[in-house]
Amino acid sequence: MSDLRMGTAEARFADIIWEKEPITSGQLAKIGLAEFNWKKTTSHTVLNRLCDRGLFKKENGVVTSLISREEYYARHSEAYVEETFGGSLPAFLAAFGTRKQLSDAEVDELKKLIEGMRR
Repeated sequence: MSDLRMGTAEARFADIIWEKEPITSGQLAKIGLAEFNWKKTTSHTVLNRLCDRGLFKKENGVVTSLISREEYYARHSEAYVEETFGGSLPAFLAAFGTRKQLSDAEVDELKKLIEGMRR
């Protein structure tokens, strides 16, 4: 995946594709008009950009994903932590924790996740 960054409208459009795939590019153009007030050409331009980034493919007018929504957001999150916190997840959590108090349930959930990640 060459570029993990998407604008807000692109991300919403990608979410629609992930929710409705397989879907035709014609159906996406209709959704683009209804949801974003986009012309058909705008929907196709955004779709082509998402395909160029390696998120989706279009074959015979049918659009399917090359990676799942979960995989995309996992890669995006990893890139953010790498770029912003030098790859340090503890530094990210420390920065996050200075602005928001976690509930006991959230702390317990994080502990379980961390224990599941131990090698």
